[in-house]
Amino acid sequence: MTGLLFRRFIWFFPVIIVISLITFALMKLAPGGPWDRDAESKQVDPRTQKLLDQRFGLDRPLPEQYLRYMVGYINAKGSFECGVVCGNLGPSYRQRGKNVQDIFFGVPEGDGRNFFHSKFGYSLRLGLLSMSFAVFVGIPMGVISALRHNTSVDYLITLVTNVGVAVPSFVVAFFAIIVLAVGLHLIPVVQKSWSGITPWIVPAMVFGFGTLAQTARFTRSAMLEVMSQEFIRAARSKGLGERVVIWKHTVRNMLIPVVTNLGPALVGLITGSIVIENIFGIPGIGRDFVLSIGNRDYPLIMGTTLLYAVLIVLGNLSVDLLYGLIDPRVRSE
Repeated sequence: MTGLLFRRFIWFFPVIIVISLITFALMKLAPGGPWDRDAESKQVDPRTQKLLDQRFGLDRPLPEQYLRYMVGYINAKGSFECGVVCGNLGPSYRQRGKNVQDIFFGVPEGDGRNFFHSKFGYSLRLGLLSMSFAVFVGIPMGVISALRHNTSVDYLITLVTNVGVAVPSFVVAFFAIIVLAVGLHLIPVVQKSWSGITPWIVPAMVFGFGTLAQTARFTRSAMLEVMSQEFIRAARSKGLGERVVIWKHTVRNMLIPVVTNLGPALVGLITGSIVIENIFGIPGIGRDFVLSIGNRDYPLIMGTTLLYAVLIVLGNLSVDLLYGLIDPRVRSE
């Protein structure tokens, strides 16, 4: 098990390097630049653009720009400015005076403020709540659907899950706002405060609906497959009660393939919240990422991409760990 995790971890660095190279190349191939327009959308004169390029090192060759960002460089004072390898994601071109890591993880001043009040904290909170909704509702739905196979309950759950898989989350979000905010006035159209759990209920349910549907379908398929195995028939032939057969033998073995899907699903919820954050006005990373693309804020684009890449790799690593904890065969290997 340790060897498996070590081999997985070794791939962490090549994956990050490849993703950073691809992102860097795509940014440079895109038309336009960060100084084409100022904050008031006015044309920046060529002399000012040249001075800004010199200040941020954009006048240097592309390989040198990449190494300066990832590894570091010697500044005008002769000291070494470490790059991404030291956790420094660089200064934002648009949010002057702020480094990207401060934009992501900085906590605003105020009473009771903590990590979850940072931009990444808001995105993480939305992802965790959506995942909790998907798991604690989706897995029971899948189990019930399998136990009531080919009945009206099974057909109803299958219909709901098919809708959840087919309909994009932003469509569900607009529908929820129209019905719950405009029609029934149960929630505000624009949320002013994100303190407490109440403001997060609708965004988490909307965002987690697709993952819930996928989890329920995956659970149903895994449950039906396990229920058709010989050891389940053997357990019933020994006279074991149906509850023991279902919960001790079927559900436990069904969880093995289901867990492998939860890690990437959680990462997908955290990294895929860009659209939902903009629709509900959640002050997470997604809103800054959308603006950074339009403004050609290269460090913010690179920083967001690298952060998401790290989360994806760690998510896959956590799946391998959970898989080993659940399946003794993996531990023995």
